[in-house]
Amino acid sequence: MLKSLLVKDYMTADPLSFKPGTEVLAAIHALLAHGLTGAPVVDERGCLLGFFSEKDGLKAALNASYYEQPGGPLDAYMTREVQVLEANASMADAVERFVANHYHAYPVMADGHLVGQLSRRDALKALEKLW
Repeated sequence: MLKSLLVKDYMTADPLSFKPGTEVLAAIHALLAHGLTGAPVVDERGCLLGFFSEKDGLKAALNASYYEQPGGPLDAYMTREVQVLEANASMADAVERFVANHYHAYPVMADGHLVGQLSRRDALKALEKLW
């Protein structure tokens, strides 16, 4: 039954996203304020450039402690090679990806554009409906 559920029906549509020049401290604040583990980084047209996660924020903090220069633009810390999910993918495929990888969330794409984000919590909500 999990194969009949689609990512687009459980993703967070219109997710928080950042521009590459966003100040890293502002991005960390936004993640904390929204209760998210990460968010996509997009250009002015909404094309996916990367993903900024809690782990990336920790790297920025560690860098700041070594060089005593907190902050900087997000694109200095974001992950550039991003795995994504397609909006029409099955939740079974999404759950398999969560189990196989350490990611807490995936950007969701449709026709080459960012349309949402699917988190582990979103996947659990889908499973809860089945059970």
